[in-house]
Amino acid sequence: MNPKSLILSVFLAGAAGAAAAAGPALLDLEYRPLAGREKVNLAERHHGQVLLVVNTASKCGYTPQYEGLEALHQRYAARGFAVLGFPSNDFRGQEPGSEEEIQQFCTLTYGVKFPMYEKVRVTGEEATPLYRRLAEATGTAPGWNFHKYLVSRDGRVVGQWPSKVTPDDPELVAAIERELQAPVPAR
Repeated sequence: MNPKSLILSVFLAGAAGAAAAAGPALLDLEYRPLAGREKVNLAERHHGQVLLVVNTASKCGYTPQYEGLEALHQRYAARGFAVLGFPSNDFRGQEPGSEEEIQQFCTLTYGVKFPMYEKVRVTGEEATPLYRRLAEATGTAPGWNFHKYLVSRDGRVVGQWPSKVTPDDPELVAAIERELQAPVPAR
């Protein structure tokens, strides 16, 4: 086998493993809704939806993206789309508040109605399982607050965008619309 073929086979084997790990198992995890008590299984709660998973923070230069994320959620919710917010204090302590304070801030300041889940770690050894899986599937962990991962109806990560990409970015919107055209998978 020549060196190029060997590299290609190693790459394809790694990609296949990542894709398998990122399938339906990606979301088979339990998290509490923000300020809630009972955990919910993300795969069950969001079955068949196209999801934009975002690590959020209330005291960040990108915090105004909450408004655009809510607009996306409202625009496409009836077609099976949801934004899932996961507050994180990983980047320079920009989400220091309690879950109750975060919930109040998001609701009162930006009118957030999209699902928000418990405050989590998104990077490093202490990253929550969801963010470890997202990073493994894409090769990219969040580098800052408001990193976005797009998950297809069947639980595959189909794209990721850094913080500076706004929720109304044409490429991001086109990717969401493309994924919304896919049929809802059977349970």
